[in-house]
Amino acid sequence: MIVGFSIALIVFSLLLMLLVLMHKGKGGGLSDMFGGGMQSSVGGSSVAERNLDRITVVVGLCWFASIVVLGLLMKLDN
Repeated sequence: MIVGFSIALIVFSLLLMLLVLMHKGKGGGLSDMFGGGMQSSVGGSSVAERNLDRITVVVGLCWFASIVVLGLLMKLDN
C-alpha cells in the first residue's frame, strides 16, 4: 500500500507542477504556448482559467492528502 501511495504522490507532484506552469502569471508564462495568453475583454478571467484554477486546487488537495496518508502509513508500519 505504501508503494501505491508513493506512486500516486509522484503522479500528483508532476501533474501539479504542470498545472502551476500552465497558469498565467504577470509575464505570461507557459500558458501562452497553449493559447492562454489571449486577454479577455470582459475584465474577469476566462472560463478556461477558472477551470484550470479548480483543477489545480483539486490536484493540490489530492497531493496533500497523499502525503498525509503516506506519512501515517509509514508511521504505523514501524
